[in-house]
Amino acid sequence: MEKPELFKNGKRMDGRTLEETREVRIMSGVLKEAVGSAFVQWGGNKVIAGVYGPRECIPRHMANPYKAIIKCKYMMSPFASTEGHGRSGPNRRSIEISKVIREVFENVVLVNRFPKTQIDLNIDILQAEGGTRVAAITAAAVALADAGIPMRDMVSAISTGKIDGQLVVDLGKNEDNYGESDVPIAMRHRTKEILLLQMDGKLTKEELKKNLEMAEKACEMINKKQTDAIKAGYEKKEVEFKL
Repeated sequence: MEKPELFKNGKRMDGRTLEETREVRIMSGVLKEAVGSAFVQWGGNKVIAGVYGPRECIPRHMANPYKAIIKCKYMMSPFASTEGHGRSGPNRRSIEISKVIREVFENVVLVNRFPKTQIDLNIDILQAEGGTRVAAITAAAVALADAGIPMRDMVSAISTGKIDGQLVVDLGKNEDNYGESDVPIAMRHRTKEILLLQMDGKLTKEELKKNLEMAEKACEMINKKQTDAIKAGYEKKEVEFKL
């Protein structure tokens, strides 16, 4: 397939500048039966996350006497996109992304407060348009906060990379598919500690450093939207409790 045009008149094809993200909307407390939940609409991505637990670890022999274990399931719905998601159930990609998301939150959730239990984190991609793993991490962090699960810090995520020689943030579908590099990044809000850094493609040391700087700036914006969503969710619950 011929490579599509990625820049026009100095801007990306959707009109964004190099450091501009797609529109991000976040809501918390969207699932009635989950302990905590969140919905993220990030450009054309639609992601829903639900948290269940802490609860009894099943099977019991997997329980850790000193801390909770986190189980994460990231799933791409068969109707999420037209490319390679025509069957339901886990595949190699979903298993890999489930693993890296679990490892992100193992570094921030205070699991030692809940020995012999498990915390289930379920993430469904309802619609995909590039950058689903960072949207999933963003949704998962809000869902955990909505569930009241204690964490050391809030986690925000963004994709960065290079397209047509230009360093950008928040790659869309075509930019991801036809760009020179895609770098998903997740970091803690206060300390800026990097919890996830993957790279598909090639960057120089200087380009990667610039991508990290761009990611830190973009994550500040994402964190504000996460915080606003969590506050709105708790205010809604308070009103419903009073009623």
